[in-house]
Formats: sequence, C-alpha cells, structure tokens
Amino acid sequence: MTSRLNPLRRLLVLGLSTLGLACATGMAWAQAAWPAKPIRLIVTFPAGGSSDAAARIVAPRLAERLGQPVVVDNKPGAGGGLGLDLVAKSPADGYTIVLASAGGLTANPTLYANLPYNPARDFAPITLFGTSPFVLVANAALPANNVQDVISLAKAQVGKLSYASGGNGTAMHLSGELLKATTGSFILHVPYRGSAPAVMAVMSGDTQLAIADIASIRPQLKSGRIKVIGVLSRERSSLAPEMPTLAESGVPGFEANGWFAVLAPAGTPPAVVARLNAEITAVLRLPETRERFAAAALEPLTSTPEQLAQLMQAETVKWAKVIKDSGAKLD
Repeated sequence: MTSRLNPLRRLLVLGLSTLGLACATGMAWAQAAWPAKPIRLIVTFPAGGSSDAAARIVAPRLAERLGQPVVVDNKPGAGGGLGLDLVAKSPADGYTIVLASAGGLTANPTLYANLPYNPARDFAPITLFGTSPFVLVANAALPANNVQDVISLAKAQVGKLSYASGGNGTAMHLSGELLKATTGSFILHVPYRGSAPAVMAVMSGDTQLAIADIASIRPQLKSGRIKVIGVLSRERSSLAPEMPTLAESGVPGFEANGWFAVLAPAGTPPAVVARLNAEITAVLRLPETRERFAAAALEPLTSTPEQLAQLMQAETVKWAKVIKDSGAKLD
C-alpha cells in the first residue's frame, strides 16, 4: 500500500512546489512591473507653500526615473490631516503616496482628540524629504541681540514680551512653547493666520518676537526692522550659515525643526518602498535639486524608512509633552 501511495505523494509535492514557484514568480513579476501607471503624490498643504514647492521640484525628475508621471495633488486641511487620512485609506500598491509635515505626523495625534488616522500604524515611511528651518526674530528696537538677552528680558519683565506665530497648534507655536519650557521663561504667544502676518507683527512692533520659517523672514531682513536672534535647528542652516543656532548661543541641546517626509499606506510592498526610497533620495541629492530648494528657502533631507520611523516616534513623544504641559490648542 505504501509503495503505491509514494508516486501520488511525489506528484502532490511536485505540484505544490510548482504552485509555490509560480506564486513567487508572479509576485516578483508584479513588483518588477511597478510602476505601470501614474503615481499620485498627495501634498497636505495648499499650492504655493514650501512643501508644495518641494514636491513640484522633485516630481518631474522622479517621473523620469520611474518611467511614469508623478502627479502632485494638493489636499490641504486640518493641519495636514485631511491628506494624511486620504492616503491612509488608499490601496497599498505604491500608486498613492503623501508628502506630509512633521506637525501632521507627530503633533496632530495629541492636538486632535479623534484623529481618523494613526501615523505609527497606518503608514509605511519612505524617506525624509526636506526642511524649512525655523528662526527666532526680534523687532530691531528690542534690546536683545541673542537668545540669552531674550531670556533675561523675559524673566525681568514677566508678561511683557510676546512672540507671534503662524497660528495655534502650528509647529512654530509649539517651538516657542518648547523654548519657554526649556529656559523657564514666560513669553506670551500671539497667534496669526500664517507666517507672513506673524513676521509683519514683529516688524510693526505689535509683538517683540516671532518664530517663522526662514523663507518668510528672508525677504524682510533688508528692511532693518527685524533682526535674527537664532535658528532653532541643532546645526546652522546652509541657507544662512551666518545665523547662529539657539543651541550654540545659550540654550544647549535645543532643537525644533520643521521637516516633511514621504510615506505610503501601510502594507505597501517592501520592494516598492525600497524603490521609492532609492529614486526619491537620488533626486534629492542632485545638485540641481539642492539649488532649486535653496532658491525656495528649503534644504533637502534624506533618510532610510527605518530612520524616518524612529524620528516620527521620538518627535511624537516630544511634542505630546510640550502640548500637554503648555495647554496648546488649535484655533
């Protein structure tokens, strides 16, 4: 009996092996065939902003490398949350990806009570993409030329210093709250609707200070009505290497960055994520890209998917504490 079953078993094993090989071959073929149609790049902020500018610089070059169009699609709203939620619920096939800000990925989970997406669960990180460094500026008449002067004034004149930001719950607002917590000083927060009005407020003297991205303050520096106190990133910006950091001029270890990154829906095939990482980082490293980013007051950044995931986790914890301790709320 056993001898008669052996051929059947051998046939069954051979069949299963062939089926397994066929499945593996099919999966490999599917991954090799990607991309077979246009890729949609969701940008979570309106056209004309820094992340939109970065997306439109990179998209044509990325399309050349992938052999398919890369279509930039702006989906603003809810601090980047609308675009992120759309991508979280999209098919995990590599044809819908998102360019999102640090705020939407790391601050929104604490700022919004019922966030419809979970950044840690619903996305496959691809790579960091760029940054527009934040800068602390002061009205030219303020008797402070560095961050230590500002801290001393804030402690000597409690409640009299104020800083403008682009709105409640924005990365600039939270950066100001982090600075206050780190230095043990009190500076009143005055929210405006965007960085441009915040910079105008400090120029006119409505507030003594402002935190804004470097793109917003650079055109105003020649006016003589504002001065730079320092850059909030840990290292000096290549866009303005003459500007000192707060960390080097009186607040050791201080760091607050406005960055953005590219992600795909969770479950996107690892091979597709790896290909996107390789092609996007290759475009970001082109001298042409660096030049065009610099003209838009941006710096390209790259990372591995694992590094981006670690950054998101660390910054989510960091900003959750700042938001809870400061009581920061949305407009």
